[in-house]
Amino acid sequence: MRNLLILSCSLLFLNVSAQDHFSGINTSSKVGILNAGINPAELSNITSKYEFIVFSASVNAANNKVGFDDLINSDNIEDLIFAGDEPVNMRIDAEIYGPGFAMKMDKWVFGLSTKAYAKLTLEDVDSKLGEAINSGTIGSLFTGSTTINNDNNQRLNGTTWGEVGFSVARNLFENEKHKFNAGTTLKLLFPGSYANFGADKFHGTIEVSAGQAYLNDTDATLNIAYSGNLANSFTNFEDYSQSLFGKLNGFAVDFGLNYKWKDIDNYKVNAGISIRNIGGMTFEDTNNSSTNYELNIPPGTPLEPGLNLNQFENVDSLQEIETILQNSGYLTTTNSEKKFKVKLPTVFSAYADIKMVSRFFVTLYAQQKLGDDNKDDQVTTQNIFSVTPRFSLKNYEVYSSWASNEISGVTGGLGFRVYGFYLGSSSILTALTSDTKQADVYLGYRFGLK
Repeated sequence: MRNLLILSCSLLFLNVSAQDHFSGINTSSKVGILNAGINPAELSNITSKYEFIVFSASVNAANNKVGFDDLINSDNIEDLIFAGDEPVNMRIDAEIYGPGFAMKMDKWVFGLSTKAYAKLTLEDVDSKLGEAINSGTIGSLFTGSTTINNDNNQRLNGTTWGEVGFSVARNLFENEKHKFNAGTTLKLLFPGSYANFGADKFHGTIEVSAGQAYLNDTDATLNIAYSGNLANSFTNFEDYSQSLFGKLNGFAVDFGLNYKWKDIDNYKVNAGISIRNIGGMTFEDTNNSSTNYELNIPPGTPLEPGLNLNQFENVDSLQEIETILQNSGYLTTTNSEKKFKVKLPTVFSAYADIKMVSRFFVTLYAQQKLGDDNKDDQVTTQNIFSVTPRFSLKNYEVYSSWASNEISGVTGGLGFRVYGFYLGSSSILTALTSDTKQADVYLGYRFGLK
């Protein structure tokens, strides 16, 4: 378990990797398949008869504890993560586009996209519990105790899956000044690997004696679920990258509306709303398991001090954690199943790209999650509000995205497009000028044919 926590801390910056993928380029006035990623109705605004995306990748990370200054000045990231009393929240995820295309036919546009996702999440993890598992002590004490009362579901979650999307958009109305579009994307989901450890309504006491940390007088509801590569190891990054696409076993859908107030050389306002990722996927594998438990540990005594947390020190899989807890005698199984369904992170998005003066635009974007990240069957995301000023020409574009993120706070970045190539980060400016708690980067190439 200690290895799981350290891996989560290390990956945070190792991957230079938060959930606002392709910020800035996905609201570009040069519309492409990336724009359809936030609103399928945007496909009606492509200017080419054929639009292609060759490759695109975005890797993001956000946390509420460790900044770049902390990283530079400390050799022990895990100690910083679990310092203080604030629960730990982290998001690390990657979104990768494979080949895709869109084709315009009169008032209709049809599109095909391929994607792969990998996500790692720590949700509301109690700092003192994490510290005890990580170091076997609480603070600088070799003896002592602390009480934990956390009514949220503390989660350690990893998910990988692939996606093939079929999009259709149509122009509903258009005249010299106004244009209205609607669109939808049907997504075929290919679940790869999954792992979830949830500890809900955790109330207990950690006692530390002579370098050993014991958990006693504890009650909690646990969920331990795993499938695919992540069942065997949660600490090997290759297990994420090698299991992005599984077998078809899920569906999801996006809906969107778009309005454009037209201008001579483009538009005055381009606005839209969408609901994305309505649906989920079912994980099935030979090593599949999802089990709910009741954890009950009595108050400690000299002969029975409780559950020794130090025995999790070298554990790197949920199967090992489950075995240790089962052997402890403190678990009661409430239900178990071999296959289980996981919900995608459904979000509502709204945006407006406003022309301020010729060639200069400002985009306002808001994302609100509709799912509950405390649920064990929910893939997580975060709420975001961003403002992106942008200077745009036909073949060149420069923009700077500034956002308020639910997890990492305020971030600022920079990006550019040269013909079909684009590169950017929504946090590079704050990373260079302040102690930001987010890092991300994206790049890709696309092109259109008349």
